[in-house]
Amino acid sequence: MKKLFKFNSLLLLTLMSSVSFAKELPQQPNIIVIVSDDQGYADISATGLANDVHTPNLDRLAQQGTRFTSAYVTAPICNVSRLGLITGTYNQRQGAYWYGKKATISAKLPTIAEVIKPQGYTTGYIGKYHYGYSTPEVRDFPLNHGFDYFYGYGGNGRQHFLIHDDKYAEAQKKKFKAYKKRGGKKGQSLEYGAFWDGFERDNRSGFSTQIYGEKARDFVKENKGNKFYLQLAFNAVHNFTHQLPEDYLKANKLKGYHDWDPDTEDYYSWYKNSRYPNNPEGRAHYLAQLDYMDKEIGKLIDTLDKEGLSENTVIIFVSDNGGSTPIYADNGPLRGSKYLLYEGGIRVPMIVTWPGQFARATVSDSMVSTMDILPTIATLAGAKVPRHVDGIELTQLLTGENPELGHETLIWDTGHETAVRQGKWKLKTATEDKYAKYEMVDIELGSFLYDLDADPSETTDVSAKHPEIKDTLQEHYKKWRDSINKGL
Repeated sequence: MKKLFKFNSLLLLTLMSSVSFAKELPQQPNIIVIVSDDQGYADISATGLANDVHTPNLDRLAQQGTRFTSAYVTAPICNVSRLGLITGTYNQRQGAYWYGKKATISAKLPTIAEVIKPQGYTTGYIGKYHYGYSTPEVRDFPLNHGFDYFYGYGGNGRQHFLIHDDKYAEAQKKKFKAYKKRGGKKGQSLEYGAFWDGFERDNRSGFSTQIYGEKARDFVKENKGNKFYLQLAFNAVHNFTHQLPEDYLKANKLKGYHDWDPDTEDYYSWYKNSRYPNNPEGRAHYLAQLDYMDKEIGKLIDTLDKEGLSENTVIIFVSDNGGSTPIYADNGPLRGSKYLLYEGGIRVPMIVTWPGQFARATVSDSMVSTMDILPTIATLAGAKVPRHVDGIELTQLLTGENPELGHETLIWDTGHETAVRQGKWKLKTATEDKYAKYEMVDIELGSFLYDLDADPSETTDVSAKHPEIKDTLQEHYKKWRDSINKGL
């Protein structure tokens, strides 16, 4: 049995930060972080886990770099997990556990852009940011936390893929208010508003995935003479995947699914009918969204090649949380979905490339986290890693010098579920199921110990066989929670 490590994350970070690299890397490459939305663990064809998936450009990245099989986010939902990524910390340190007003960027925590901008980087954010508020006067707005350029939206994950018009959005809000006034239940208004182009509003039509891809290519071409950092955050493959270009639906003989109309139907009935297992075209819609995103990633890689930038550009690809099985994502052997702390909700696709510098065509089983992205980028940019960071710097793993580098322990807490993973062991607890019921995902209440090596699908509780391991992991959680409660 693999020895369980004592909890001392501060010591671990100190040791990691003191290591000097044997390989001297070129200084200050361009850096692109690409974030997908709710993508399934199996939904990259390079994994070989789903035979209906075709992602040649994500596979291309995997051939150029390292694909991780045990990469984790800090939460099983979008907004708080994105906080963990952009600050390199557990989102719980900021008081953010679940959806709600607390999912905002703390003034005490520098973002990736704020860390590397003093090193001479031009910084751009394109797409969805989701955390916090979407108004331009708050810190959450990308232009207020280190980005020179922003094109996209904040708000929530319900942004329409095809309609981006403030007047239309206002009309729909009036319909939604009338629906609620009539006693409509469980309603959530869809978001149809314009994009932010800097501090200005851009009302336009078009498919958001393609718009973001075009804006990303423009940013690269306009800044090819600068050191640049680009965060490209697609809303694909999030709800609502039926929102596809009409010509695609016709060409593929798909009937599609309609948007919710508050004037004529109950919200939750409409919502349920669009989700597994009720939508016979659900997987086709999901795969279409994935295909569009993969094509835009390919065009971005081609642009880097054409502009002679590929050899000096690091690309990091990751999903913001686990695949959402209600919208037909495939998490392969992993149990669960977005919204849950089973592996399917928190273990995500992740690929890192730097042609000529990082290892090629490598598959790593090391346990890594999206919190590691900030310290890794900071090191590549020649910036100091902030003291608050919970992530670790992964350069030695990526060059192949230390392939065993990774976290010994990771911990999660949503306020109604907790989880601790250390080595092959995972302790998971759940105290309520109202969110799971609403989102149509399955959960067991109670406390469970799993051996992930023998049981990656988390089907068998081995607490009775290994009470000492359960006690150790519970102690890890208590110490972690004490550190969280101390604040920043």
